[in-house]
Amino acid sequence: MTAENPNSKPDDAEKLGPLRGQVWLTLQTNQARRLIRGRNGTKGRSPIIGLGLFADRLRLIWQAARNDDPYADWWLIKVHEAITEREALFQRLQRDLDERLAQMGSIEVAVAVSERPYRMPLQFANPYAYQAARIVSTYDALVCAALTASHIGALDRTSRAHVIELGARKIRGLFMIPQGYRFLRIERSDIRKGNEKSIQAAQLMGAVPGDVLRGERRAPLAPTQRSLSSGFSRNLGLHSAPSAMAITPSTKENDDV
Repeated sequence: MTAENPNSKPDDAEKLGPLRGQVWLTLQTNQARRLIRGRNGTKGRSPIIGLGLFADRLRLIWQAARNDDPYADWWLIKVHEAITEREALFQRLQRDLDERLAQMGSIEVAVAVSERPYRMPLQFANPYAYQAARIVSTYDALVCAALTASHIGALDRTSRAHVIELGARKIRGLFMIPQGYRFLRIERSDIRKGNEKSIQAAQLMGAVPGDVLRGERRAPLAPTQRSLSSGFSRNLGLHSAPSAMAITPSTKENDDV
């Protein structure tokens, strides 16, 4: 038996295959599920952006940030800050509800969950879409706690409605952020030159902060930028595609608590 040389390259047949995994999101409430689905606009009713459309638009921004678009970098910062702000808010609200439930003395309270939870696979192209799904999951747990606290009299109806609506409004606001981005195939060199493309971008999206333009400030989870020759992104066609999020259909919606 001969020892294997650690420096030798493996044959193609010996190479390991690519890693594959699965990510699932499980929701207990209709309030959270509606945020996933969103709503189409109709006469007299404005559309509501759901997680799928948010992820679609964010995929475009992610790719543009990789291709040296400073506006895309700026928008990823906005998304990151919005997720962080909402996470902190939901944690404060959850702590308040936990304290209310703990004040029931010797009565032990188990937060209500659905008998038929909604479970769906997630497959996104960037980490911020998964972070947004996590925020929806956090909101889902918050709704469960608020409904439970209200049911046992630890939270009045007005306060319950405030918690549920505030959380939903914050998530809808997060999902709207990518809609303000405009893909113009712009690079940092365009802005430094002050050409027509940079003027158009400033008119549509405002002026990029100086530290973002210089590349000194990027979102913590921003993609690694590619080394691009000048003008490369101008010839790169990026188009919105159907959502990368796969949704398993459900025949019935779960009942709220």
